Amino acid sequence: MNKNSIKKQILESIKTKEAIIENGLNYIEAAAEVLIKSINSSRKILWCGNGGSAADAQHLATELMGGMSDHDRMPIPSIALTTDSSFITAWSNDLDFESIFSRQVQGLGNEGDVLIGISTSGNSENVISAIRQANFKKLKTIVLTGKSGGKIDGLADITIKVPSDDTQRIQEAHIMIGQILCSQVENSVIEN
Repeated sequence: MNKNSIKKQILESIKTKEAIIENGLNYIEAAAEVLIKSINSSRKILWCGNGGSAADAQHLATELMGGMSDHDRMPIPSIALTTDSSFITAWSNDLDFESIFSRQVQGLGNEGDVLIGISTSGNSENVISAIRQANFKKLKTIVLTGKSGGKIDGLADITIKVPSDDTQRIQEAHIMIGQILCSQVENSVIEN
């Protein structure tokens, strides 16, 4: 183990988060406002992503359903499209993997709901397909991605780009941003 290597990674994480403070606060605030408006209109939030982003989707959906600081509040309708293993394996086996999320958006999404797609590279075809389906169905769309934005850049109503090309730093920032969004939504529910 090398303390300098550990310290370097921590400092890189801090640097990425400082860059978000400089360039990303308006996007995070706008995303929080979209989520709050949707929940205040009795709509729901859908989440999708692959790998670590799938885990983030599940984690963040749980924060809204279960409660972050207030477990006595009513649950906030929030679904991770990454959790139905029977559907995902059957659909990808019988048809394709690219439409595993868009098919669920087609069946579960309604106008006024919000879809949050998480893609570190911005090139996840199934997340791109889900955003397109959500736009078609008139859901609000939010994307969390990396510095370049990838192919998904410009497809969503709001794109929050983490100013880094390092997958680790992007993923760390995505969970931080997601936690902030969830806390803003929860606080709005508690205050009302």
